[in-house]
Amino acid sequence: MTTPSPAPTTGGRWLVAAAIVLLAANLRVAVGSIGVVLGSIRDDLAMSATVAGVLTTLPVVCFAVFGVGTAGLVRRAGLHRAAAAVLVLVATGIVTRSLVDSTVVFLLCSVVALAGAAVGNVILPPLVKAHFPDRIPLVSSMYGAALMAGASLASAATVPLSDALGGWRQGVGAWAVLSVVALVPWLLMLRRDVHGSPEAHDRLPMSVVLRSRLVWAMVLLFAAQSAAAYAQFGWFAEILTDAGISDGSAGALLAVVSAVGIPLTLSLPWLMRLTGDTPYLPWAFAAVTAIGWLGVLVAPATTPWAWAVLLGLGGGAFTWSLTMIARRTRTTAGTAALSVATQGFGYLIAGLGPFGVGALHDATGSWTAPLVCLIGLAAVIAVCGTVVARPVMLEDTLGPRRGD
Repeated sequence: MTTPSPAPTTGGRWLVAAAIVLLAANLRVAVGSIGVVLGSIRDDLAMSATVAGVLTTLPVVCFAVFGVGTAGLVRRAGLHRAAAAVLVLVATGIVTRSLVDSTVVFLLCSVVALAGAAVGNVILPPLVKAHFPDRIPLVSSMYGAALMAGASLASAATVPLSDALGGWRQGVGAWAVLSVVALVPWLLMLRRDVHGSPEAHDRLPMSVVLRSRLVWAMVLLFAAQSAAAYAQFGWFAEILTDAGISDGSAGALLAVVSAVGIPLTLSLPWLMRLTGDTPYLPWAFAAVTAIGWLGVLVAPATTPWAWAVLLGLGGGAFTWSLTMIARRTRTTAGTAALSVATQGFGYLIAGLGPFGVGALHDATGSWTAPLVCLIGLAAVIAVCGTVVARPVMLEDTLGPRRGD
């Protein structure tokens, strides 16, 4: 169970909602702000291509490793203190890496920022469960859109910021301001924190949680959509350029993928009310994803905008899966446990996506095998989404525990 804060007023609830959205907006800026100035960073720090590859792989690794270790932190510190700590870590990592001259220290500072983002990923669903149990799809769609918008804004604005402020260091470091702004409402809410109950019988140890079929369906669902998404971010533009599309057009098409996802995410509450506890949404996400990748496979240069739109629509599986973490649990403790398992282990598996696409391309000299595998991931989304869509709660799948 939880020790909730006193019920806030309507205005207070939406202040919490705004704080959650601001938190989410900060969780991808440490990633989105680097790729667009990576060339300048490599030149300035004498960073090798191998180290640059490590840097681009760090997000998914950190999201997995630090995500798994979040449950104990939240139980001891509380969700509000954890949110404040997330923003402090993100700001600290962003600022310090913009100041250093060592490649190794730059990577370590990036780990600090990404560790904060990893914890933030995991606490978002239980925050929504604790404060908005009656508005889970709505608030989840809001923070899902904020995640996407934060990443897109960081990618779009870092270069202009760098040009205006005098270099990549200033352009990258400036994003710490957003974290400081987002920190203010969480500092105001520290006195009204939400904790996991100290009673042992209310805790959900990972060894128990991982026995649930629902948990593994959530893990594989999240892993499949994340693997496809990270492969898409890493390789979609190159696949199109290899098909004869210009670099500029390929980059614009990748932006289309992200842009389509934001209005779709905001429409999820209405779509979830319309479909109820049916698997129609994950089936739809899987279908448009498979068709999008099939189009890239057989006719990449014919109507690439259509494939970009379809892949963007398929990306709705991300926010849907995050929303289902809170909808398939009865308590905040259950939501936190399912969030840790889903995102921690899901991101760990998802790391194979971008790596596997590159490895298969190198081994075969073609994009055919990687694209066939990405189409296969869409089938995983459909199958696992069918299980997750059933109205079964995590706590009910675990059976009686000691002390119940």
